[in-house]
Formats: sequence, structure tokens, C-alpha cells
Amino acid sequence: MAPLLELENVTVVRGERAALSEVSLRIEAGEHVCILGPNGCGKSTLIKTITRECYPLAREDAAMRILGRERWDIFELRTHLGIVSPDLLASCTTDSTGRDVVLSGFFSSTRIFPHHHPDSEHLERAEAALARIGIAHLADRPLLQMSSGEAKRTLIARALVHEPHTLLLDEPSNALDIAAQFHLRETMRDLARSGLAILLVTHHVGEIIPEIDRVILLRSGRIVADGGKEKVLNEERLRELFGVEVRLHRHDGFFHLY
Repeated sequence: MAPLLELENVTVVRGERAALSEVSLRIEAGEHVCILGPNGCGKSTLIKTITRECYPLAREDAAMRILGRERWDIFELRTHLGIVSPDLLASCTTDSTGRDVVLSGFFSSTRIFPHHHPDSEHLERAEAALARIGIAHLADRPLLQMSSGEAKRTLIARALVHEPHTLLLDEPSNALDIAAQFHLRETMRDLARSGLAILLVTHHVGEIIPEIDRVILLRSGRIVADGGKEKVLNEERLRELFGVEVRLHRHDGFFHLY
């Protein structure tokens, strides 16, 4: 397959400043990658650029391709790239059941509205996605009655309903307690081992599952390091990235900062 993502000298301006500045990046299809950086470093802008919510400046020396193509029908792109973001979770404050939230992925909404008409194939694929994440028991439970962890896993099932090649996870453990974080990491590991590519965007080193081999450090809209996690994740680089003294510890394949 063509690379999942190719950026060449990409600059994205939001408001009065460049949120991304001359970023060049290539991520292969099927690759497990983490983009790590502090709040305000440009992570959200990068995600919105990938999902076509933001667009780079048009310049002769700049280019952006997703799976080898510069132009996409957004609805078609969503069949290749599943997205789970805090923005989506915040918009899902409804009494819709887990099944309806997953079904809404077919209609690019956050619930099933009267003009939506899921067919039998949609229903079968929604049930399969819930089962894949191990939350079939949440199919009839309203989202508002779910814990934050259950709601997040329901949104992962929603992202998987199209059977995409890659799952993009934006700050997945936000607002989750310790138990929910543990279950989420195990879900991520199961998906990675199943052959689904994982693109994790986060400021938490502890979210980087062992299956992720490559880490990209982003600061002030620029890539400051890119490579194998054994090389990139060290105290000196992370101290510079976050601007504080840190200690790095590794246990059972996970890295932890303190």
C-alpha cells in the first residue's frame, strides 16, 4: 500500500500563528506510531489536518498525501481511517444507546436521527464492532449511563465499524480512572496485534503501548525527534520537550515519567 501519510514542508496557520511549521513526515501503512508532545505543540492541528478539518498553506514546495492521494472524499477517507477524539466524546452527550452510537459512524453523526435508516448490514457490522472491543453488553445501555471508560470504548467500536486500516487515537486516556486506563491500553494492544495500525497522539508517555515502535516528538509546531522509541524516549529529550526535570522508568514494555 501507499504510505498512510506523507507531509512535505507543511505549514498550517490557525488564527495569527503557525500551529504547524514546515513539517515533513512520512508514516507507512500498517505502522504503529506515537506522536508525543505537550499541550499546544500542534498535535490537535496535525490531527485536524489529517482529517481535513484544517488545510495547509498552498505553496509550491509543500505537499500532503494520504494513502498516496492529495484529494479525498471525506466519507471515503473515513472507511480507511478510524478516529477517536475528545471532541467526539464531548459531542456524544445523548441518551443514545451504545448500538446507536456505533451505528452513527455510518452517517458521520453522533447518534441516529429520524432521517437515518440503518440496514441489516449496518446492524451486523455494529454488533461485530461492539463484540470486537468486548462491550457487546453495552449495546442497549444509554451512553449517559456509561462510565467514561465504557463510553471511550464505545467510540472505538464506532471508529472500527467501517473496518479501517488505521485507528487514530487522540489523547485516549483523558478523563479515565486508573482501571479504565488499564482496560483501554489492553484494548489498544489487542487491536494492534490483530493487524490494525495504531496512530497514537498524546502527551502521556504511559499511553505508549509496547507494540508501538516509533515515536515522533512535536514541539512548537515542529518535529524535534523521530525514530525508534528506544532511541527517542530518553530523559534528556523528554526534559527538553516538556520543559521540566523528569525521570524515565520502563516496566513490562511501558515507559513512565515521574
